[in-house]
Amino acid sequence: MAKAITGDYSYEDNVGSALVKGVPEEQARYIAQRYYRYDRLADTRFDGGDPMAEEHIRFYKEQGYLVVDNLIGREEVEGALMEIGDIIHERLPGPKIQFFKPVDERWTSEERELAVRKIYNYVAYAPRLAALAHHPALVGRVERLLGERAVLVGEQGLLKPPFGGGEKPWHQDMAYGGLFFKKQIVTVWLALDEANLENGGMHIIPRSHLLGGVPHFMIRDWQMCDTHVDVEKDVAVCLKPGGALIFSGLLQHGTPANFSPFKRRALQFRYAPASVNLMSREEFKRMFTGEMMDAEC
Repeated sequence: MAKAITGDYSYEDNVGSALVKGVPEEQARYIAQRYYRYDRLADTRFDGGDPMAEEHIRFYKEQGYLVVDNLIGREEVEGALMEIGDIIHERLPGPKIQFFKPVDERWTSEERELAVRKIYNYVAYAPRLAALAHHPALVGRVERLLGERAVLVGEQGLLKPPFGGGEKPWHQDMAYGGLFFKKQIVTVWLALDEANLENGGMHIIPRSHLLGGVPHFMIRDWQMCDTHVDVEKDVAVCLKPGGALIFSGLLQHGTPANFSPFKRRALQFRYAPASVNLMSREEFKRMFTGEMMDAEC
């Protein structure tokens, strides 16, 4: 049995990654079929060209998410991809890069790109990505959902290469280090490639944000226990480039591995209400590690 982590609550997102550890393809395919379903798609969608309305806010509060098509345009998508390439190939120094295998100086340009799992801490160095993090169409919606000024508290580029880019198991964003706020944060997951059923698109459990925090465990990653996921309620979210999934930091979500021949690249921005404070260590452990109830998986 895996016990919930009971140590320091400033847990880092890149520790224990299934990609870093390596999951055999046969096991990854079993996980994708066992813990995700593909026959129910998010069908309530809003358009980025429409103003934020009370309907959007009501749906978000009830379901824990919004699907917004066409949030940004093609030129902005292409600019973001260009800047991600500059970061990966170190033409733009400063941001952090996480590889899913040891770096090999003999890699070709394409091999290096396909070995990257994640980029992060880039807003201070990458002007095009920073512009998206502060984009009025994005931040304006987030602030309406928060009910106050939004503060950017995290930025990542999440890259699933073709033919096996690894799973991100079911989890809640607020269970990760630096995001343990007393109010729910809002995450914006912005597609730069088409994200679909074949290439590791997003899966969510609607209304799960109403359940509060749940224990996470070190298994393939820092994640919810597989048997605690209500897979029957899984809804897949397919997005075109420029579309976004906006969701609560307590919404349960995950992405299966990418077995397709196509890349699946996305940006993720997390925002907290400006007035919010961090939880205490004890509050965080009680909500996300299960220490107080000796939770096991």
